[in-house]
Amino acid sequence: MTHVFVAPHPDDIALSCGGLIAKLRGLGQNVTILTVYSGTGAAGPLTPYQREALGFGTKATRPASEAADRSNVAADRPLDPSAAPYLAEPDRLEATQAEADGAGAGAGALETAGPGGAAFVMATRRREDERFASFAEASIVWLDLPDAVFRGYNGDDALLGSPRPDDQPPVELLGREIARLEPQRVYIPLAIGSHVDHQLTRAAGIALLGRASDWVMPGPDYAGSLAFYEDFPYAWWGDFSRLEDLPVGALDGVPSGVAITPEVASIGDSIDWKIRGIGLYASQLDNLFGGAGPMTDAVRGFGRKVAALGGLPGYAERYWVTARL
Repeated sequence: MTHVFVAPHPDDIALSCGGLIAKLRGLGQNVTILTVYSGTGAAGPLTPYQREALGFGTKATRPASEAADRSNVAADRPLDPSAAPYLAEPDRLEATQAEADGAGAGAGALETAGPGGAAFVMATRRREDERFASFAEASIVWLDLPDAVFRGYNGDDALLGSPRPDDQPPVELLGREIARLEPQRVYIPLAIGSHVDHQLTRAAGIALLGRASDWVMPGPDYAGSLAFYEDFPYAWWGDFSRLEDLPVGALDGVPSGVAITPEVASIGDSIDWKIRGIGLYASQLDNLFGGAGPMTDAVRGFGRKVAALGGLPGYAERYWVTARL
């Protein structure tokens, strides 16, 4: 049996579906990860916002929610301005950040200077994706469409807002690739958190649900084989519990004859594997979670919450499965 997991970006499948993938591989089933927005287009050197949004800058994009807020955590020891005088001088901090922006350096980590800055950052993310696929013994396909930050979405309001009318879901490309892989089940993001790339990927999946009636000869009917996954960590940050928590109209394109019901997968025996897999995306851990330790806590916390929602002990992931009525 073949399972295709469609990721808007490198890391989305490890974050959201890693526990299920471990169980599927343990059963000897085939897994392919199809990453959609892993390219740069014609992008030149990275802007500060592009670098930050891709996880290589100093600005964490976590929302101001209880699950993400660590402002009440005290420092290990009081800061001593005499030992590090720049800590007490905001102007010097700003100057240091401006210098880093100009050089194209990430947050104390990867160098992205020069004309290949954007290409280097995305190549780094694809390498992490490849490491995870190797770890999971899964195959991987990169469609290499440009990430939203290279398609004119500049700023959090744009990146987490509505897709532009001229920025259409990649229905044809995604449909061809999925059909070529001949999966028994396809996994598409619910787009919790409303990142435009997640929304467009969801829209492409919904469009495929309506395709069966478009074929002159018998073609693939995705109702019954297409499932939506809950985007982590957005679902954790936003306290997602039910489909009604999605923005109004998010699933409007689902055909009227298709039902969506939850299936809860127990991952108690694969939660540690999932955490190790997420850790392979080292470039993203600080930006998303503030480090490996907080990531572990978030994965376990969300896993316990989903298990409780499904009436199970331990840890779980939840999938919203389609079926034709």
